[in-house]
Amino acid sequence: MKIQLLLRLFPILCCLFVSQLVLGQNDNASQQASRLSGNFESTANFFIPDSAIGAVGLPQYDRQLYGADAWMQLNYSNWGFDLGVRFDLFNNSNLLNPNGSYTAQGIGRWFIKKKIKKLGLSAGYLYDQIGSGIIFRAYEARGLAIDNALYGLRATYDINDNWRIKAFTGLQKRQFSNYSATIKGINIDGFIKPKKEGAKWSLAPGFGAVGRTLDDQTVNTVVNTIATYTPVDSIGARYNAFGLSLYNTLTAGNFSWYVEGAYKTPEQYFDPFAIKTNRDNSTSVGKLDFSNGTVFYTSLGYAANGLGISMDFKRTENFTFRVDPFETTTQGYLNFLPALTRINTYRLTAYYNAATQELGELAFQGDITYAVSRKLRFNFNIAYINNLQNELLYREYYFEAFYKYKRKWTLSGGLQIQNYNQEVYEVKPQVPIVKTVTPFAEFLYKFDRKKSIRFETQVMLTEQDFGNWLYGLVEFNVAPHWSFSLSEMYNFSPTKRTDGKALSYPRVDVFYTQGANRFSLSFVKQVQGIVCAGGVCRLEPSFSGVRLSVNSSF
Repeated sequence: MKIQLLLRLFPILCCLFVSQLVLGQNDNASQQASRLSGNFESTANFFIPDSAIGAVGLPQYDRQLYGADAWMQLNYSNWGFDLGVRFDLFNNSNLLNPNGSYTAQGIGRWFIKKKIKKLGLSAGYLYDQIGSGIIFRAYEARGLAIDNALYGLRATYDINDNWRIKAFTGLQKRQFSNYSATIKGINIDGFIKPKKEGAKWSLAPGFGAVGRTLDDQTVNTVVNTIATYTPVDSIGARYNAFGLSLYNTLTAGNFSWYVEGAYKTPEQYFDPFAIKTNRDNSTSVGKLDFSNGTVFYTSLGYAANGLGISMDFKRTENFTFRVDPFETTTQGYLNFLPALTRINTYRLTAYYNAATQELGELAFQGDITYAVSRKLRFNFNIAYINNLQNELLYREYYFEAFYKYKRKWTLSGGLQIQNYNQEVYEVKPQVPIVKTVTPFAEFLYKFDRKKSIRFETQVMLTEQDFGNWLYGLVEFNVAPHWSFSLSEMYNFSPTKRTDGKALSYPRVDVFYTQGANRFSLSFVKQVQGIVCAGGVCRLEPSFSGVRLSVNSSF
């Protein structure tokens, strides 16, 4: 009990220790070496029910009417130590579950780091990854309610200037507690460059291994679950699973080539699309399965004389790797699979996103950028994704041109064509492939060094899902403090999904920036859709209300 109490009080003791260091430091040399920094981020939502767009039926609309998410991070460095503590707050939040409400607050993260010559030591909640993250990545993505920090210890050792070895162990964070499965891993990274003077190539090889051991309660749940399957569907239950990864980056002149291969040992995992046969001969969708997993990923890039070319390829098979096989959506991920789709920024071109398919995906992406001059630039991108049965999951063809006239105005425009398997990505049975054609344009005009105005317009043409969309935005900026924007997303020629009713989604934003502080006040009506970050996606319900945001760094 005393040990548990000390662990709970440890972050608070760290804060007190930092405060004493900051307030009581009298040594001039130490004052110059010390550094205190931090940031604050908060979003408050005031919910206004709107049955016309489906913004009803959730706790926030029915009774709570208010929700907030906030994070406060404090970092301090001195005498070779790096310390940090973060306070997290969730009030009636729908970040964790878009259809639910979550309220909790407390210390969301703390850490201590120390470098002793070639040895680096870290403890607390740590963010890290091996290679591109295919077998292990502990990271945070607040917009998707992902915070899978490793709660444990990490040690690094610099073998020499070019080689480093790393080892870690611990548990994965789960909001204000931790999952029970233990994690351990080892990683070695290096850099090789020929001694010959003038050589224009180098290698950056690496190897990693991660192990995950389930707790007794989870394994017992696995055993009890598969006991309900018919004998032909019965699978085994294993405590341990291991992931191995070998990777390298070759740089030669204007070329860069990254390649990584990963293997995961056989284990039980949840397949949301598999048909389960129960012992009473009834069937249902979704069941535990048992298999090993593989990923092959490579990326080739070239850049010179205004021309940039990149090509990426990835093959994934049964590579779901979680700390709990019963976790779904964005929770419990031990690893991260890179997405091979373009990161779109316009409202309508970003509406349909292809989430990474960890159970089976054959993906290719190509991108070409060519700058004719400082004034004129072109970009073309293609994304091609099938499952391992060669069935279409996603296609995207994207073309964009940019023209800049002196420093006075900029014009850009282009076309996006998509094929999107809504049945797979949004788990909607027996719906057709969504086919879209989306032309878009943007115009920026600068009145002077402080004032500018920007226009956006996009039209999505499709006969599926909601039907055709029209989007327009006007934004007025007065540097360095103010920005105002007004936008409208209008569902013209709607489909049966909205009972033939045209839907309107207006939005008004006011932004104020003062140094490192940014405030925004928005009136928002937002359509239901997919929100993604790096191929990890979740479905967000419709939103109607007022949103207040604050971001500050110090």
